Parts: sequence; structure tokens; C-alpha cells
Amino acid sequence: MSPRTGKLSRGELEQLVATGDIDTVIVAFADMQGRLTGKRVSARLFVEDVAAHGAECCNYLLAVDVEMNTVDGYAMSSWDTGYGDMVMTPDFATLRLLPWLPGTALVLADLSWDSGAAVVAAPRNILRGQLDRLAERNLGAFVGTELEFMVFDDTYRDAWRAGYRNLTPATDYNVDYAMLASTRMEPLLRDIRLGMEGAGMYCEGVKGECNLGQQEIAFRYDDALVTCDNHTIYKNGAKEIADRHGKSLTFMAKFDEREGNSCHIHISLRGRDGSAVFADRAEPLEMSAMFRSFVAGQLATLRELTLFYAPNINSYKRFVDGSFAPTAIAWGIDNRTCALRVVGHGHGMRMECRAPGGDVNPYLAVSALIAGGLHGIDEGLELEPAAAGNAYLSGADRLPTTLAEAAELFGNSAVARAAFGDEIVEHYLNNARVELSAFNSAVTDWERVRGFERL
Repeated sequence: MSPRTGKLSRGELEQLVATGDIDTVIVAFADMQGRLTGKRVSARLFVEDVAAHGAECCNYLLAVDVEMNTVDGYAMSSWDTGYGDMVMTPDFATLRLLPWLPGTALVLADLSWDSGAAVVAAPRNILRGQLDRLAERNLGAFVGTELEFMVFDDTYRDAWRAGYRNLTPATDYNVDYAMLASTRMEPLLRDIRLGMEGAGMYCEGVKGECNLGQQEIAFRYDDALVTCDNHTIYKNGAKEIADRHGKSLTFMAKFDEREGNSCHIHISLRGRDGSAVFADRAEPLEMSAMFRSFVAGQLATLRELTLFYAPNINSYKRFVDGSFAPTAIAWGIDNRTCALRVVGHGHGMRMECRAPGGDVNPYLAVSALIAGGLHGIDEGLELEPAAAGNAYLSGADRLPTTLAEAAELFGNSAVARAAFGDEIVEHYLNNARVELSAFNSAVTDWERVRGFERL
């Protein structure tokens, strides 16, 4: 094992299994909601069998709702087709230790059918498809995700029993960039940071955020697929570590009426030779012609691809004017009131998309960023002038305000269907319809408070 990396080669894993240091291997993938899903395998069985042949899992895992209920409307999986298996094939480039789980290693898997054909609706496969489109143009994508969360002093099980009401945040006031109150959480935050370092990630640090108990742990940018893999493992691992501390944390986009949890995504393209194709000192603002068209493509497609940035009912509660969450489809130079923020120089020249919340599936969001950017590049779109001042008041077009609106735009998007294919578009449209149906049939606390006595 390389020092400090936490990554393992197949041979190193075999040695650790032989010595008894590793007894369990988690074989997992990200589901539609971006959750780590899979199975724990005996390390001995993994070495002797699963490593070479993969492991099976039910194909309903990409055709259920958040509650894991079987639902109608999916072409790839249903009662009519018998809910057969998918094959989880380990990607050994992702093999690593999980320091917070004794004796445990993890490997992410790619999903395929028994025939060997890829399961096209799998989020990791969707991103691979967009990365292949970049590779055809001798380009690659580098990505960083900034994922915020809120910490509570209640355990997950206590929070569940309380119906997630009257929980105790880990701070009592706004601790954005503050040290004192954030120190109260440091035992947990430090364990998360060190755990992720031990799992092969490059942790840059942590900072307090505006909402009560809110924090952001940042990781160094990397190849797009690596970043999305790390994001998924981190999100799951942070919850597991919080649970061990007797605390809970949430990544939901909007927990209360204060600031929501964002997941700003930074993206930059590079040439196959490592060249900084987004930067050109001879151009205005040092933005290359390719970069300008890339950003123009984002502006042109942001509304119709919002479903991949804001995939849940709750996602849209975050889009509030003056909240540091975007509402205006505008771009600016280091302007946090815009949905798209351009920062950096040279190899660090990049675009930050501020639309995604903490509930985002990173594979889908990055896929949408690549698809939108390639649309702009391929069409040679011209970039409008940067927004100056407060974009919330700019009069620019707005992001969709509901999941229903975003789903309709996505379903009618020629760009989405050309980039992802009809099968993927229809699969994720069905996921949105399922969520909308569940929400529209639910009776909420808000309705009871408003109507129990007074209506």
C-alpha cells in the first residue's frame, strides 16, 4: 500500500487477506440517488472468486424509490421481467481501505448484464459515456465537489424516532469560517478527515458554514470519475463515522428555512497532453474560445438539465434569492450571486456550477455539465457578457422552481436525448414521476398546522 494513500493493489489486498488484516470486502456502486449500494463479501471469497468474476445483485436497485419500494414504469426492471440480476464487476483502480470499519476494504463496481452489455442507466456508466465523448475530442475533465452538511447532537435512530423534529444542531449560531464553535465538532470532523485520507482521498480542510451545525469538508480536485467515486464514498463514510460518534448529519438540500446544503461543482477541461484548454492570456478575461463556448453551453442548457443538478422535491426549496443558492441563469467572474461562477488562472481556470445541492448524485451532475459544455463547444455558441453586481436582480432567466417543471424540461430536451439517449432520459424521468406522485399523495405537517383547526 502506498504511504498515506489508503489505496490498495490487488496483490496488496491478497496479502492483507492472507494475514487476516482484512476479512471483509465491500463491493458497491452508486444508485440513482447517489447512495452507496452493494454487499459485504467474505475477503476470502472475494480473492478466490469475486475478484475475477464479479458479484450479482438484483436489478431493482436501479428501479426503486428512496424508500426502496418497487415502483412501476422502468423498462429495465419490473415484476414482468422477474427482477433478475446485474453483475457488479470490481474496478480495481478504486480498491481501498476503509479505516473507520475494522478489517474492511472497499471496491467500486461497474454494472453490466450477464451478456456483458453495460447497464446504461447506472450513474457511473452515464458519466463514462460523457467522458468518452470528451476523449473523442482529446479532452479530459477535472472536477472538484464542495459538499456541505449539517451536524446534529442526536443519533440517527433518535432522530428517526423523533420524526426529525426538534433536533439539536451542533452549534447555536452562524459559524461561517468561525473557529470557536466549530471546535466543538472537531473530534467528529477530524475523524472524518483522517478517515477519508486513509481511504485514499486528498482532504484539503474544513470550514464552518452559515446554518446551525453546518460544515464543509473539501477535497482536492481530480479526474472527474475519481472525484465522483470519492464523493460517493465520503458521503456514506461521513454518516457512518457520525453514527459512531453518537451524532447525525444530513446532506439534504434544504433542512429548514435557513441556508441549505450546497454542492458546488468546479469543472475544467484539459487536453490529452495536459494543456490548459480553458485558459488563454491573449483572450479577454484570459478565457479561451473553447471555455467561452463551454460556459455558453451551460447557460443554454441549465434549465433543461436541472433535473440532474436538483433531483428531488426538496432540492428546489434551496433556490432562494439572496441565500447564496442560485436562482438566476447567469455567469460572472468570481460572482457568487450567479448560477455559474468563473474563477482561476492557467490550469486553475475553471467554472463553478452553484446549482447542485448536497443531495445531488455527482455522476449525473458532472455528466450534465459535460453534456451542456460540449453542446456549447460543438455549436460554437457565443458567450454573453458577464453579469455584474447582484444577479438575483438581473432579470435573467430563472432556474426551474419545482421538480415537475425540471422533469418536463428534461423530457423535452433535445440536448439531453442526444447526449444521454432516450433510455436514460426516460429512466430518470420515471424516477422524477415516482417522487412527485409520492409527494403529492402525502399529508405534511405544514398542512396539519394550517388546516387542523383553522380551515
